[in-house]
Amino acid sequence: MSKLPLIHQAGALKSYFPGSEIHRRGNHELTWVGSVTPSPLSATYTLKLHYKDFSAKVYVIAPKPLQFAKGEKLLPHVYSTPEQQLCLYYPDYNEWDTSMYYVKTLIPWACEWLVHYECWVATGTWHGGGKHPEVENDKKENSSEY
Repeated sequence: MSKLPLIHQAGALKSYFPGSEIHRRGNHELTWVGSVTPSPLSATYTLKLHYKDFSAKVYVIAPKPLQFAKGEKLLPHVYSTPEQQLCLYYPDYNEWDTSMYYVKTLIPWACEWLVHYECWVATGTWHGGGKHPEVENDKKENSSEY
């Protein structure tokens, strides 16, 4: 598997999301900011995808902060509640790599996460599944409130 050139990633992103913003630094760093509406009943969210040196991270940047389910103080299945950095795949399982288009993996996975998030806000139960270890930032944030 070979890494897709970031100019190809940028072209696909612009094709799928014509109104989005893309900033690229050579073939080492790309930032995309665009809006998605995950389902016909969903709100519209602004996502930020940041790729740098073989690592891709996806954040919800609007609305910020995201609403919590009743009685909850942390977002489910994220790397960081304050940054709203989504956990979209388990790295040890090799579910994503740099040979895959963001528009066919990370962005649809973020939309799926958002649908599960909306259900979590409504019901208080996370139905998105996944494997995710506790994150230090969230453990510290949660323990400081007690």
